[in-house]
Amino acid sequence: MMNRVVLVGRLTKDPDLRYTPNGVPVASFTLAVNRAFTNQQGEREADFINCVVWRKPAENVANFLKKGSLAGVDGRIQSRSYEGQDGKRVYVTEVQAESVQFLEPKNSSGGQGGNPNYGGPRDQDFPFGNNSNQNQRQDNRNQGGYTRVDQDPFANDGQIDISDDDLPF
Repeated sequence: MMNRVVLVGRLTKDPDLRYTPNGVPVASFTLAVNRAFTNQQGEREADFINCVVWRKPAENVANFLKKGSLAGVDGRIQSRSYEGQDGKRVYVTEVQAESVQFLEPKNSSGGQGGNPNYGGPRDQDFPFGNNSNQNQRQDNRNQGGYTRVDQDPFANDGQIDISDDDLPF
């Protein structure tokens, strides 16, 4: 059997950090994940996925992520049920996160309440230099087609050249 989930999305609100009676930290948050297609009106819809993370990663999530932060979650789907206040059985399905990746620099403007005008991280947000995309493309040409680890391999026009001999099929 296999149960694996990988998600990338933005937090819909600040994470909720709590502690079990034994003192184990647990954080819950909701991730808004865009769908890969648009609806009939041409709008992109999103799914809102409830996630739970435990122990030290839970504290890290609570300390470093906030509403609008871009995060990657790797985990598994788990269903549980409990008795609600009205006495009825409540069923919950959520992602038990085994790892949460912070996908934006700490000082980035992307976590400011889900700013729709955010165009991505700026060069100065990264510790490896202030190269513009144009400089990176020039560097790629000067390196005989090889890309340095800290450069975007798709910076030129979003396409890469692959010969038919390199394809596995």
